[in-house]
Amino acid sequence: MKKSAAPKSFEEALKRLETLTQAMQSSEMPLEDALAAYQEGNELVKYCQAKLAEVEQKLQVLDAGELKELNIEQSE
Repeated sequence: MKKSAAPKSFEEALKRLETLTQAMQSSEMPLEDALAAYQEGNELVKYCQAKLAEVEQKLQVLDAGELKELNIEQSE
């Protein structure tokens, strides 16, 4: 299994993680491929966690250091 390029976005990383998870669960991967998929998945998780932390920090700055509950009201 070849190593994929770095994700360009959080959504791309999440989609790749889902693909890796499905492949590892639904097929009989050779051990080396399963290990490579696990390692790639681990890197993708770290990438996603960093992106989420970055967004959380930006939200805190925008809200003057306070996290506020998100209320979404639907327009009629």
